Amino acid sequence: MVAVGSWLSKARTTDWDKSLEVVIYAINGDGSVNSQKYIDKLENNDFIDIEEFFKREAKKYNLALKKPVDVSYVEELKEKPPLPPRGGSKLSILIWSLKLRYWAWKIDNYPYPEDVQIFVLYFDPEKTKTVAHSLGLQKGLIGIVNAFASKKMKKENHVIIAHELLHTVGAIDKYNPKNNQPLYPIGYANTEQQPLHPQKKAEIMAGRIAIAEDEAKQPKKLKQVVLGDDTAIEINWLKIK
Repeated sequence: MVAVGSWLSKARTTDWDKSLEVVIYAINGDGSVNSQKYIDKLENNDFIDIEEFFKREAKKYNLALKKPVDVSYVEELKEKPPLPPRGGSKLSILIWSLKLRYWAWKIDNYPYPEDVQIFVLYFDPEKTKTVAHSLGLQKGLIGIVNAFASKKMKKENHVIIAHELLHTVGAIDKYNPKNNQPLYPIGYANTEQQPLHPQKKAEIMAGRIAIAEDEAKQPKKLKQVVLGDDTAIEINWLKIK
């Protein structure tokens, strides 16, 4: 049942015959007062730049949809998702994946049908300097994003949300996991640029702007990010010639 459900979900969300319905839930990741204040002020319009990013990039690939991604902020959740095992076996990771998908299914009370669920755990940047790695699962169409509860970092958070959202529809990472450096050429926004460095923008699945061959920086907003051809092929926006 899980296998068939995963196959049907993948087929449905990558044919792009209608907008991809994405719902976002907020979770107080550290239980802090500041994180709660930030969550209490969240509104649907706070995530409009994610929709605009997909709309802008889709035009480059002549996608027929005017609005390829429809993002809705649902509500705050008091329950946290199951944590992935650290250095676990393939079996333990499989069991965790099933637990996560079951957990997401149980808490789903959104009145309209959705394709992708994104759970954003917010942390007070004054107390937490770094957060755990975010993830997106194509099997289950679920994203878990660790973000900072800060207005100054809102747009940077949204770069991560868009990255994990793309994982749920089949996009793969385009950076070296050993040093987080964008892979050339697939992780570069402009491979024809001369000189090649510094790049002005980041490829969304590389997640970082290549400043030099061995140096990169985090994009601050989605206007500093593009969706490259390899990613477009993976999510079925571009056909292989």
